[in-house]
Amino acid sequence: MTYIAKPKLHHPALERNGAGFTRRDYEGAISTLCAGCGHDSISAAIIHACYELNIEPHRVAKLSGIGCSSKSPTYFLGNSHGFNTVHGRMPSVLTGANLANRELIYLGVSGDGDSASIGLGQFAHVMRRGVNMVYIVMNNGVYGLTKGQFSATADRGSRSKKGAVNADAAIDLASLAILMGATFVARSFSGDKAQLVPLIKAAIAHEGASFLDVISPCVAFNNHAGSTKSYDYVREHNEAVNRLDFFTGQPPITADYAPGTLTEVEQHDGSVLRLRKLDEGYDPSDKASALAHIQEREAAGEIVTGLLYLDPKPGDLHRALNTVKAPLASLSDGELCPGAAVLERINAGLR
Repeated sequence: MTYIAKPKLHHPALERNGAGFTRRDYEGAISTLCAGCGHDSISAAIIHACYELNIEPHRVAKLSGIGCSSKSPTYFLGNSHGFNTVHGRMPSVLTGANLANRELIYLGVSGDGDSASIGLGQFAHVMRRGVNMVYIVMNNGVYGLTKGQFSATADRGSRSKKGAVNADAAIDLASLAILMGATFVARSFSGDKAQLVPLIKAAIAHEGASFLDVISPCVAFNNHAGSTKSYDYVREHNEAVNRLDFFTGQPPITADYAPGTLTEVEQHDGSVLRLRKLDEGYDPSDKASALAHIQEREAAGEIVTGLLYLDPKPGDLHRALNTVKAPLASLSDGELCPGAAVLERINAGLR
């Protein structure tokens, strides 16, 4: 895989934040995702949030799994720590890193295939354990890298690129996160920067397991069955010597609407998202009411966006395990391995 690095030269007059960094210092490589992909809008929102929070890039650890979404950490925070895990296994690797060094800010970036299918068990347990992290799912309902199969978050009745109808019920990751113990749960739309950036900032500031489900349109799979201009039709009627893809650029999809209102956002394939932003009087501290509200609006064909649930007294994994304040990665061998006599006393206490 080829990555295109951005020029390191910065204009000397670029505005700097309170930590002395320019916005360019929070960027990464040039994106190779399809033009207009919602994932790039989420990356831009992360850059914006970290810049405004005056976060030092080297204090961030970004981890991801496999998929279009999991490629996106390459395109933001190029000066931070990064680790790309295997499919669906980002949560366990992040948990280990968090236990070793609690002083870093952990961003877990995943997709609906990476988290709601092969990684569903890992997703549930990292929420249950209260790992202090921001878990962002870039949710487009398809497997983009493997040509647009339904993911587990695809709505029942939705049609694939090839015209197949999804007969399975969708997994609602926001509701599952609340049920499994996440203490900050929100949903947004990649095109709603005004809502998404503050939610990311709040999630980073929250101590505990923070989850953001971000609806992110896939522009590559909007051509339909029966079209003579579709990629499938051309391949079936062309004796090609190799297999190539070219996706025409699409404009980014944006939305700007007031709290408590409903807006309909047309996608590139003609389908429509019905987004309802929570009103200012909504109480996010009531778990039962949050779950009921999500299901009520889902039954009405709407996607609720905003801060869905917040535990005002969150905990995290370090507090549950009663670990030392110093990061384990900073301890000496003698402190980590106190010797045979101490080990014998520990074992004797377990007999």
